[in-house]
Parts: sequence; C-alpha cells; structure tokens
Amino acid sequence: MFSQRAMILAAGRGERLKPLTDTLPKPLVRVKNKPLIAYHLEKLAKANITEIVINLWHLGGKIKQYLGNGAAFGVNIVYSEEDQLLETGGGICQALPLLGTQDFILVNADVYTDFDFLTLKAINLNETQAHLVLVPNPEHHPLGDYGLDNQDYVNKLMPTYTYSGIAKLSPDLFLGQVPCKFKLSDLFIKAIAQKQMKAELYRGFWYDVGSLERLKALELIL
Repeated sequence: MFSQRAMILAAGRGERLKPLTDTLPKPLVRVKNKPLIAYHLEKLAKANITEIVINLWHLGGKIKQYLGNGAAFGVNIVYSEEDQLLETGGGICQALPLLGTQDFILVNADVYTDFDFLTLKAINLNETQAHLVLVPNPEHHPLGDYGLDNQDYVNKLMPTYTYSGIAKLSPDLFLGQVPCKFKLSDLFIKAIAQKQMKAELYRGFWYDVGSLERLKALELIL
C-alpha cells in the first residue's frame, strides 16, 4: 500500500536569523528548546506520514547528524543534497526521484504551526496540480500572496492571503520543467493561469520564524 510522502524544505541559509545561522542551519533553530524541524517531523508522524525527503545545502551535515534516518521521530528520512542552493522550486525538482509518482505534502522548515497534516493527507489532486494552505496576512507581509475564489481556486485578486509554506503538490506541476535553480512561485503562477491550483484558508496558529525578532516574539507567545 502506498505510503504518503512529504518533503521538508531545509536548504536555505537563513540570512535574517544571523548570527544564529552562521553556525546553525535554520531548521535546527530552537523554539521552546526544540528545533523547528522536529515539530514538523512529530506532526507528520502523528498523521502517519512517515516517508520524508529533506533537501540540504547550508550546514546540511548538521541536519543529517541531528536527524539521522528519522527513526527517533518515527519516520524514515532520505536526503536530497544540493551542490548549490537551488531555491524552493529547483530543490523539489531535484528531489522528485525520491518523492515518487504520487502527490506529496510540502512543508517549509522555518514555520511553526499547529496545522494538522491529516487535512492534507485527505486532499485528492485528481483535478488540480496543487493545493495550498493559506493564512491571514501577518504584520510583516500585509499585502499577502494569493486570492481565493468561492470555488477554492487560487487567483491574484483581492482580498489576498499569505502562502503558509504548506501544500500538497502533484509531480505533474513540474512536467516539462528543466532542473535548475528556480522558485516554486514561478510554477504557481502557471498553475493559477491554468486553473490548476486550489487552496484552503487556515485560521489556526501559524508563525513564520524568518528573523531574530520574530523568533523572540514567538518564544514569548508560546
């Protein structure tokens, strides 16, 4: 029986979290004394999503050393190591052979959330290539990213919401894409134009741990 797979994007440098990320990869930055990526692995395991692909670049060896094969978290981890930073789209494109031919869940390592991955596990992408999780716009991103119509199709119209860094994607989203350095949002633009992307608006707890200021603020909230 096919086991749902997930990919965690963990290759970035984390410029806005310096000096922490000079010696520590962003996914291992701690919130309440636990690395960000550990929260995701625990939640994925709880949803019985146990086959995990993690891409690596900046200080990737430290992530491998900490997580190993994933057994301590109840998952099986394989790594996609990048010789150069391939950005979000290029990183996934390189990892597609590890992700297989079925739809997969995508998570940015640098967000903190109580989102239940069982929600995405149940999503069927037969008619689309992507399903995004959108959230209300945070203070640091007031203009948002995407709009959402009354049939849950994503558009660029107002009002807009912020892409949470959580999605379910079909490998078909990458058909015809030459492996190279590119942003996932480039493919999202094409999918929107072709009515190939839907979304849901999540109003639960979600936090982008993208800077030292936001990291400190999150510690005070929790």
